[in-house]
Amino acid sequence: MTVSLPRKTVLGGSLAAVAAFALSACGAAPDNASTTTKDGKSAATATSATAFGGMDALVKAAKKEGKLHIIAVPRDWANYGAIIDGFQKKYGITIEDESPDGSSQDEINAVTSRKGQDRAPDVLDLGSSFALSAAQQDLLAPYKVASYGDIPAAQKDPRARWYNDYGGYISIGCDAKRVKSCPTTFKDLLKPEYKGQVALNGNPTKSGSAFGGVYAAALASGGSFDDIQPGLDFFAKLKKNGNYTPVESTPATVEKGETPISIDWDYLNAGYADEFTSKGVDWKVAIPADGQYAQYYSQAINKDAPHPAAARLWQEYLYSAEGQNLWLKGYARPALMAALDKAGTLDKPAAAKLPKVTGTPAFPTEDQQSKAKSALAQGWGKAVSG
Repeated sequence: MTVSLPRKTVLGGSLAAVAAFALSACGAAPDNASTTTKDGKSAATATSATAFGGMDALVKAAKKEGKLHIIAVPRDWANYGAIIDGFQKKYGITIEDESPDGSSQDEINAVTSRKGQDRAPDVLDLGSSFALSAAQQDLLAPYKVASYGDIPAAQKDPRARWYNDYGGYISIGCDAKRVKSCPTTFKDLLKPEYKGQVALNGNPTKSGSAFGGVYAAALASGGSFDDIQPGLDFFAKLKKNGNYTPVESTPATVEKGETPISIDWDYLNAGYADEFTSKGVDWKVAIPADGQYAQYYSQAINKDAPHPAAARLWQEYLYSAEGQNLWLKGYARPALMAALDKAGTLDKPAAAKLPKVTGTPAFPTEDQQSKAKSALAQGWGKAVSG
C-alpha cells in the first residue's frame, strides 16, 4: 500500500475551493425517475435495499444510472484505490472521483453549492464531527445497509443518516534517519531537540485527522472529551518553543525531510512505512500512550444524490466483507471488524499487521464533538499564529 496526499488539503485556500465548486456546479438536475421501479419504489427515498425490492433490483437500477460521484477520496488513502476498482469491476459502474485531496468541509460545501445539479457528490466520506454537522444541516439520506445491525451502536446514527466505516488511532510517525531519537508520546514532542519538526496533516478546523491530533493532545495534557482546550494549549506551546511547523504533512514533505515528525492516523503512518522503505526513509510509528485517541470516518449518502441507486449500492459494497477487508488491508480498522471476526470472514493476516494498541477505545459524543469543533474554530488560529 502507498499513501498519497491525505484528505485534508484545501487547495488554494478555502475561498478558492468554494469558488471552484461554484464554477463547476453546472449540469442538469438528476432524473430520479430513471431509478424508480415499475411499482413506484424510488431509489432516492429507499431506506434499505429491501425497501427498494431487494439487492437485485438495486443492482439493476444502479447499473442503469451507470455512474457514481465521489469526492475527496484519494486512491491511496486506506486502500481506497482497491475499493474503487473492486466496485467498478463487480458492477460495471463508473466512479468519478473529484478533488481527491479535498477536505471533509469541501465535501459538505459541494453538497450545498451543487444541490439539484448532476455534478453533486452522491456519497460522502467524512470526519465524524463533519458527518454530525451534515446531518444537522439535513443534507443526508437515511439508509440502512444490510449489515447495519452489526455496526456498534456508538458508531452509527440511530436514524441511519451516517455510520462509521473505518478508523484508527492518532499516532506519531517519525523519520528515524533524520531524527536521532523518535518521540513516542505527546510529552516527548515538547523536547527542544524536535525544533521545527512536528507537523499535522492539515488544519484541524477543516481536517478530521488534524482535529483528532488536537483532541489526542488534549487527552495527553489533562483534558477530556469535554475539554479540548488543553490540546490547543499544547500546540500553542509547540509553536512558542519552535517545534511546531505549519507545513502540512504529506508523503512529499516527509520524503523531502520537511515534516520528519507527523501526527496522523496510524493507518496513514503505517502506509508511509511501507511506501518509503524503497526510498530510504525509515518511518517509525508509535501510538502515544499518553494521548490515545481513536476515531472513525463516516459514510453518508447525499439526500439529493444524482445517482441514488448507485449511492446505495456503493454503501452495500463498502459494508460487505469484501469492502471491509479491503480497508483492513490498508491498515484501517473497519467498523465491522468484530462482526467479521465472529463470522469467520475477517482477513486475519491483514489484521495481524495493524499497529499494536492496548485497551478499548472510547469515543466522544455528538455534543462533545460539536463543542470541541467550536472551540477549535475560535481558538486554533490564535494558538498557532505569530
